[in-house]
Amino acid sequence: MYVPRSFIFDNQPEQVAFMKQYSFATIVTIKGNMPIATQLPFFVDDSGDKLLLRSHFAVANEQVKYLSEKPSLVIFTEPHAYISPSHYDKEESVPTWDYVAIHAYGTATLIQEEEAKLKVLEEAIQFYEPAYLAQWNSLSDKYRLGMLRGMVAFEIEVTDLQGQKKVSQNKNAEERKRIAEALAHSDVGVERDLATYIPRG
Repeated sequence: MYVPRSFIFDNQPEQVAFMKQYSFATIVTIKGNMPIATQLPFFVDDSGDKLLLRSHFAVANEQVKYLSEKPSLVIFTEPHAYISPSHYDKEESVPTWDYVAIHAYGTATLIQEEEAKLKVLEEAIQFYEPAYLAQWNSLSDKYRLGMLRGMVAFEIEVTDLQGQKKVSQNKNAEERKRIAEALAHSDVGVERDLATYIPRG
């Protein structure tokens, strides 16, 4: 990831918190010389001494075949917004885009055992909708087993984490204040989210 010095985002606890908050990410792997990608929800596990990402593909997804061959890139990004030059003091200014992004690299390991695959599915349920767990547990074993057979679970041990937080740090305090206020009053949810990242003062 190209990251100008003023936009470096390398605080790992903050990076992990961001990944958990915006956990619907894009996984990119290599098929021959061609990158291929899928959008997936990820469970971010920082409970041990390694940072792990877990998710699952549909069995029919061809990306599964290339998952363990080479390192994958998982891109976490969400709050972003067009920034108008009308917020700047100088007339000779141009538009830009503010955003936050994390790139996580690592080689995936397929999770084959049914018990382990079930754990991947249940920890995702517990993270995204804990109330659904009771309904899931009440479903027939035949149905749940069928669901497991239709998915390929995997885990990535993150070996490199790169982040960029481009949120108008290169602008003066008054300009940042105007940008943050405009975003905070936007009709677009991701723009309101981005406003919380703009440094004040």
